Amino acid sequence: MTTNTPKKPEGSTILRRGEPRSEQAYKHIIDGINTGTLPPGTRVTEADLAERTGLSRTPVREALNRLQLEGIVVNDPNRGTIITELDHSMMSELYAMREVLEGTAAGLAARHASEVEIGFLREINERDATLQNTTDLVNNNKLFHSTLYRCAHNRYLLKMLHSLQESMMLLGRSTLATPERAEAARLEHAEIIDALEKRDAQAAEALARKHIREAFKIRLKSTFENPTST
Repeated sequence: MTTNTPKKPEGSTILRRGEPRSEQAYKHIIDGINTGTLPPGTRVTEADLAERTGLSRTPVREALNRLQLEGIVVNDPNRGTIITELDHSMMSELYAMREVLEGTAAGLAARHASEVEIGFLREINERDATLQNTTDLVNNNKLFHSTLYRCAHNRYLLKMLHSLQESMMLLGRSTLATPERAEAARLEHAEIIDALEKRDAQAAEALARKHIREAFKIRLKSTFENPTST
């Protein structure tokens, strides 16, 4: 005798043993922002998210409350709960914090990163020259930065940087989609790695800060040329 197992809604979250359901709902929303299926300004409701994930409303509500505390979603008077849209001021504040934190991470990495870790950073960066697809470049860039963060060997800084990265998702399209930026970023990464190899913490921090400022310039240029995008 066989029984039919009810199918879960299309696009639903696969339940993972031992992981809290609120965490699964949280990850579903974060993944949606990352992939562009939940872009900034999108209205999100408990009912819709529960249907999408196959979870009950309670864990979805908990996930939305957590995201609201983190500034990833906000309550709009006219639209209800939406994925946060960054205005110019918020974007400037975000890049200012990124410059401070990533600069600090680079400085600490110059002091604490092992030779193997620095070698891995160079390997990641050199891979950029072989990549043509923007998605591959973006993923490789994320790997470079997350590795640099870990090279700082400071758990509290790492936690703050991971939180910052979640807010960076709200910016939408990567600056690496701009042709000239991809090559410039690779060269800037190489300079940071050179400073790490020389154990020059001051230079590493200065170069990392410059790298973020250059990315911000491209972001501003894109925003001014296309006011409908962030």
